[in-house]
Amino acid sequence: MAEQNPFAVVTGASSGIGYELARLFAAHDFDLLLAAEDEDIVAAAIDLRRDDAHTVEAVRVDLATETGVEQLYRAIESSGRAVDAIALNAGRGAGGDFTRETDLRDELEIIDVNVRSTVHLAKRVLPGMVRRGAGRVLFTSSIASTMPGTYQAVYNASKSFVQSFAEAIQAELKDTGVTVTSLMPGPTDTNFFERADMMDTKVGASDSKDDPADVAKQGFEALMAGKPRVVAASFSTKAQEAAAKVMPDRLKAELHRKMAEPGSAE
Repeated sequence: MAEQNPFAVVTGASSGIGYELARLFAAHDFDLLLAAEDEDIVAAAIDLRRDDAHTVEAVRVDLATETGVEQLYRAIESSGRAVDAIALNAGRGAGGDFTRETDLRDELEIIDVNVRSTVHLAKRVLPGMVRRGAGRVLFTSSIASTMPGTYQAVYNASKSFVQSFAEAIQAELKDTGVTVTSLMPGPTDTNFFERADMMDTKVGASDSKDDPADVAKQGFEALMAGKPRVVAASFSTKAQEAAAKVMPDRLKAELHRKMAEPGSAE
């Protein structure tokens, strides 16, 4: 009987960091199940399904809903495969003054995607990994998790949750054979800022964002090495994370204001 490829699940895989993570899994001969809410997930799967060395399947689901998460989990179960690796990468953001500008539905969707779906899917997939004594989990956190998010209040808070959650699960699963890695990108050249209505901000308009391929490469390598965390990808992002460890929260909040305040790009 031919040896079966390892099996990986990647959420938020239609573009950006998620797509680049999926590309790396494919390059290392993983069979893939990709998930995202937009129709581009089908094109992503077709693009990565270029030879017969591995399989790539796509599921279009809205992970902001409990139904969407359960639909994805049913697809995982229907594959009949044990999950060797999962990248919990789906996320979204919204910029603006929480009290006077942003829409409540957007804020709640950030929580639903970034927090609820992450917890929900992890709860479904992790027990099987622990029973087998093997598995790799990548949580896409953010450098934003280290600072108060002035004009991105809910997004930064959601990523602080993801980072704390990942670190807690790491401790709980010590010596089980299951590794947990948190990927902490800085500003990255994806469609995040456009979707978050932040193109008029200093950070959104910056042309020095990290390449999502570089972020994914560092994240993938850390995952495969079983490292607990990686700050990716540029030196400036790593320096920002180091400074955040010693900088007072009030100062971090003010620095974030300068980056994310609407109109600051002008």
